[in-house]
Formats: sequence, C-alpha cells, structure tokens
Amino acid sequence: MPAQQKKVIFCIAGVLSFACALGTAVAIGTQLWVKGTILCKTGALLVNATGQELQKFIGKIQYGLFHGERVRQCGLGGRPFQFSFFPDLLRIIPASIHVSVILFCTVLVVFALVGAGFFMLNAFGSPYETLHGPMGLYLWSFITCCCGCLIMILFSSEVKIHHLSEKIANFKEGSFAFKTHSEQFTNSFWIILVCSLVQFLNTLLIRFAGFEFPFSKSKHSGMTTGAADLMY
Repeated sequence: MPAQQKKVIFCIAGVLSFACALGTAVAIGTQLWVKGTILCKTGALLVNATGQELQKFIGKIQYGLFHGERVRQCGLGGRPFQFSFFPDLLRIIPASIHVSVILFCTVLVVFALVGAGFFMLNAFGSPYETLHGPMGLYLWSFITCCCGCLIMILFSSEVKIHHLSEKIANFKEGSFAFKTHSEQFTNSFWIILVCSLVQFLNTLLIRFAGFEFPFSKSKHSGMTTGAADLMY
C-alpha cells in the first residue's frame, strides 16, 4: 500500500482512538449509566394499589459510577434525593466490582490516548520496531478493547446480578421496602460498547494498512525455515 494511504489510515485510527478516550472520560463523570423506576412495595401493598393507582408508588432512579439521583414515591408525591457511591453506599454495594469498573475505565482512557499518540507517530514519524511500530498498535488497541468488554461485563453483573438499583433504593429505608420495577442502561454505558467496537475497528485498519496480525508472520517464517532445513 502507498505510504500516503497508510498515513491516512493511521490518522483516522488515531482520531478514533482519541475520540474513544474523550468519550470514556466524559462517560465516567455522568449519571447516565443506568436509568429505571422503583416500586414502593410496602405502600402499594398497604392500599392494594393496581392499575393507575400503582403509578403513585413508582419512583425514578438514575445513576452513574460516582453519584446519582432518586425520586422516592410512596403515594404522597415524589421526593428527590441525591446520593454518592463514595463513601455513602460502599457498605451495601459490591465495592470490589464497582472499584474495578472505575479502574478499567481509567485504563481504557490511558491506553486509548497512548494508542492515539502511537497512531500519529506511525503516520507522521519514523517509529522504531516492536512497541513503537505495528506490534504496539495492535497491543494498545487489544488492551483498550478488552478493558471496554470487562467494564460492560462487570457493570452489567453489578446491576443485574447484585441488584444494584434495588440496594440503592433501600438504603437507609426503615419502614418502606422498594423493588426494581424497570431499569435500562443508558448513554454512558453504550459509549463503552462503541469504544470497544472502535478499538476492534482500529485493529482491522492496521491490517488493512498492510501489517500482518501479531505472530502470523513469525509462524510463516518458521514454516519456511523448517522447509529449508528439510532440503539439506
């Protein structure tokens, strides 16, 4: 492939990687990871609420990785509450999983920025071999993609398996019990999915630029060497 086309491909990959880092950094600080509704089970059972009456006992909840907002609804109108994960909710949530999600988000941002820098270095500079060259580009993209996948798996398990929304809703509630009525992942969560797909796309762009996937070339050369040895 001509050098000019390789330069264009690496520039596109670098911009995509930088956008991935920026998008993840923004997503970390928002409350747009999960949005749902919470049913005040105790209040609904007291008046045997059904149909339209049940709506008076359904509040709202929305949160991210650090803070969120909840509207408590138990038949007397909505009462909004702000909450923070650190340090308020650490006793009731799976703290190790939550901290791991934040850690992997940070790693994703760092390696996406590193990848963007090395893509630009390969586009406009004269990089060394190994980690500065195509091998490094594959490595940074692979690590970032894996981090994105781990973030989604860990956060999904925290929300769905460990019932995070329900634990938050019942925090410091003595007389009322709350149950998750509905919940869905929102913008910030899907930004992580997009970033993972972008990093996978970057690996395809590196291959399209004419660089073999790691270890495929060495395997081929090993086969050639073995065939040469058999001739002697």
